[in-house]
Amino acid sequence: MLAKLFCAGPDGFIGGLSAEKYIGITGAPRATATRDLQDLVGKGVLLRHGERKHTRYVLNLN
Repeated sequence: MLAKLFCAGPDGFIGGLSAEKYIGITGAPRATATRDLQDLVGKGVLLRHGERKHTRYVLNLN
Protein backbone atom coordinates (compact mmCIF):
# COMPACT_ATOMS: atom_id res chain seq x y z
CA MET A 1 0.00 0.00 0.00
CA LEU A 2 2.71 2.47 0.94
CA ALA A 3 4.60 1.66 -2.24
CA LYS A 4 1.55 2.79 -4.24
CA LEU A 5 1.42 6.03 -2.28
CA PHE A 6 5.11 6.72 -2.83
CA CYS A 7 4.90 5.84 -6.53
CA ALA A 8 1.90 8.12 -6.97
CA GLY A 9 3.73 10.97 -5.24
CA PRO A 10 2.15 13.84 -3.34
CA ASP A 11 -0.44 14.54 -6.04
CA GLY A 12 -1.13 10.90 -6.93
CA PHE A 13 -4.27 10.51 -4.88
CA ILE A 14 -6.47 13.44 -5.81
CA GLY A 15 -7.99 14.75 -2.60
CA GLY A 16 -5.81 12.46 -0.48
CA LEU A 17 -6.20 8.86 0.56
CA SER A 18 -9.49 8.02 2.24
CA ALA A 19 -10.45 4.90 4.14
CA GLU A 20 -12.71 3.97 1.21
CA LYS A 21 -9.83 4.21 -1.25
CA TYR A 22 -7.66 2.16 1.12
CA ILE A 23 -10.36 -0.53 1.32
CA GLY A 24 -10.71 -0.54 -2.47
CA ILE A 25 -6.98 -0.92 -3.01
CA THR A 26 -6.23 -3.48 -0.29
CA GLY A 27 -9.53 -5.32 0.04
CA ALA A 28 -9.20 -4.98 3.82
CA PRO A 29 -12.29 -4.87 6.03
CA ARG A 30 -13.27 -1.41 7.29
CA ALA A 31 -12.03 -2.07 10.85
CA THR A 32 -8.64 -3.21 9.56
CA ALA A 33 -8.36 -0.23 7.23
CA THR A 34 -9.10 2.16 10.09
CA ARG A 35 -6.55 0.47 12.34
CA ASP A 36 -3.91 0.43 9.60
CA LEU A 37 -4.38 4.11 8.78
CA GLN A 38 -4.32 5.11 12.45
CA ASP A 39 -1.14 3.07 12.93
CA LEU A 40 0.54 4.81 9.98
CA VAL A 41 -0.46 8.22 11.35
CA GLY A 42 0.89 7.22 14.77
CA LYS A 43 4.21 6.22 13.21
CA GLY A 44 4.43 9.52 11.36
CA VAL A 45 4.18 7.99 7.89
CA LEU A 46 0.86 9.65 7.05
CA LEU A 47 -0.71 12.95 8.04
CA ARG A 48 -4.43 13.08 8.78
CA HIS A 49 -6.68 15.93 7.64
CA GLY A 50 -10.41 16.33 8.28
CA GLU A 51 -12.86 14.32 10.33
CA ARG A 52 -15.30 11.45 9.87
CA LYS A 53 -16.26 10.97 6.20
CA HIS A 54 -14.03 13.87 5.21
CA THR A 55 -10.85 12.37 6.69
CA ARG A 56 -8.02 12.19 4.20
CA TYR A 57 -4.46 10.95 4.58
CA VAL A 58 -1.36 12.21 2.80
CA LEU A 59 2.27 11.13 2.91
CA ASN A 60 4.37 12.90 5.52
CA LEU A 61 7.31 13.92 3.37
CA ASN A 62 9.02 16.00 6.07
